[in-house]
Amino acid sequence: MSALALEVQGLTVRFALAGGRQRLLQAVTDVSFSVPRGETLGIVGESGSGKSTIARALLRLVPASAGTAWFRGVDLLALEREPLRAIREHLQIIFQDPLASLDPRMRVGQLIAEPLLEFRPRLDAEARRSLVLAMMERVGLLHSHLNRYPHEFSGGQAQRIGIARALVLEPELLVCDEPISALDVSIKSQIANLLKDLQAQLQLSLIFIAHDLAAVRFSCERVLVLYLGRVMEIAPRAALFSTPRHPYTRALLQSVPIPDPQRARARRDAPLGGEIPSPLAPPSGCVFRTRCPFAEARCAERVPELRTVGESLVACHRAGDAAIGL
Repeated sequence: MSALALEVQGLTVRFALAGGRQRLLQAVTDVSFSVPRGETLGIVGESGSGKSTIARALLRLVPASAGTAWFRGVDLLALEREPLRAIREHLQIIFQDPLASLDPRMRVGQLIAEPLLEFRPRLDAEARRSLVLAMMERVGLLHSHLNRYPHEFSGGQAQRIGIARALVLEPELLVCDEPISALDVSIKSQIANLLKDLQAQLQLSLIFIAHDLAAVRFSCERVLVLYLGRVMEIAPRAALFSTPRHPYTRALLQSVPIPDPQRARARRDAPLGGEIPSPLAPPSGCVFRTRCPFAEARCAERVPELRTVGESLVACHRAGDAAIGL
């Protein structure tokens, strides 16, 4: 059995836009990564960088234009109809907005039981109820919540319902698409801890998509940094946070608020300026060059390939240049 839960190569997603002349929106370009069994890969980047598009492409909620995604010995991106339906039992997702992802007409017990009805129809009602209650206990829900509706719960409790629904089939790979960003600060750590505990209990592999770098640092063994649909850097957590090799990674880390006002004022590095370019007209060469303080002529001429610098894979022509501290 492979030591990898998922191996993605060359994932590309383009959307054709309606209009007088055909235009293509390049959402994700040539993205490759792997997720070892039992580990968590974090995917970070600004809004519009393509993080959620990757998640939806892997789940076949949007079509991929190119690439492969090997999972359980098959290419997810090549499956159709019944084989695709069958593989969904082993690949689940938690969405950003827990209430929006739950049918308001269904009770909690029905919501959590629905995947069992779909994928394990031979289970009798008693066995199904037993599995639902056991999963509710695991995620911190009470048996008395069984017949209540989603709108009766707080955001944190609703996310627990979503987690129970995703995990009741005990999948191998769980995609977490901004699972804590819509929650109150006091609840975020509870849900992050819950996911980490469930991962250990169920031997899950996770893709954890987030804006919150503190949550990524807590939850993930490796981190992929995405910008305008391209991989900028992939590194082990400790290396990425201690020695960022890409200027964009460095800028993201420098943008994290510092609670100490004196330390914040003493911060020498300028925050990342400008806005992410339109994917309809990405910059030539390195897509980050229009905002990069270290850009030079060659950055506009060719796309940098991912190469090893220290413990990181970095897509930057100047990575490893001691003169600029990379």
